[in-house]
Order: sequence, then structure tokens, then C-alpha cells
Amino acid sequence: MSGPSSAPVARKRPAKQLFASTVLGLEAMVVVFATLVAFGLRVAPAGAVWAAGGVLAVALVLMAGAVRRPGGYVAGSVGQVFLVAAGLVVPMMTVIAVVFVVLWVLALVLGGRVDAERAAWDAAHPGEGPGPVLPAR
Repeated sequence: MSGPSSAPVARKRPAKQLFASTVLGLEAMVVVFATLVAFGLRVAPAGAVWAAGGVLAVALVLMAGAVRRPGGYVAGSVGQVFLVAAGLVVPMMTVIAVVFVVLWVLALVLGGRVDAERAAWDAAHPGEGPGPVLPAR
């Protein structure tokens, strides 16, 4: 079965979107845990800690969905700035934020590269569906 099939090929979600939304979703979970740490350390009044942590976590979840729309990657990049700023309140968060900033940049760069390679393969093999499937081990 190496020829084109008559069944329509489902369009895959772009890798850049998938990688970026995954990073933002994971960041939202980390922010929830960092909020618990900030609450436990009593770095600020409890209401302020929960409000700031909750707003940032919800914003990151919304940004994860927004990467499908124009400006979504810019919004995600702004989210990285707020994540780094959280290190001012919980210093250990700076280390975690730097890791996530690196993951964010990798998601954008490598996701774009995967999408470009997919597009090149699709252009070279019109109507053949997805690329070659590797055998399972």
C-alpha cells in the first residue's frame, strides 16, 4: 500500500502551535504550584497571592488556546515575561522561568522547522497524505 489513497487526509495541527500550547499549559500548572509555595511562605497577603497566581495561571491557559490566532505567539511571549517576574516574589521561580523561556524559544524555533519540513514534503508529494510511517519496534 504505497500509493495515494482515496480517503481524504486529515490536516494535522501545526507543530509550532502544538509545542507552544503545550509549554504554556505546563507553565500554568507550574504557576499553580508556585502560588501554593508563595502562599506557604507568606510572601504577601493570602488574597494577593491567590489573585496574582490565579490570574497568571488562567491567562497562561487562555494563551495556550490563543496560539491558533494572530498575535497568539506574541501573547505567549508576554506570558514569559510575567513568569520571569514571578521570580521577584519566589526567587526559585527564576530558575524555573528560565527553563520555560528556553522551552518557549525551542517550541517556536523547532515547531516552525517541523512545519516547514512538513510543507516541503507535502509540496514534493502532492496528494499522498502524511509523510512516511516508520515501522513500530
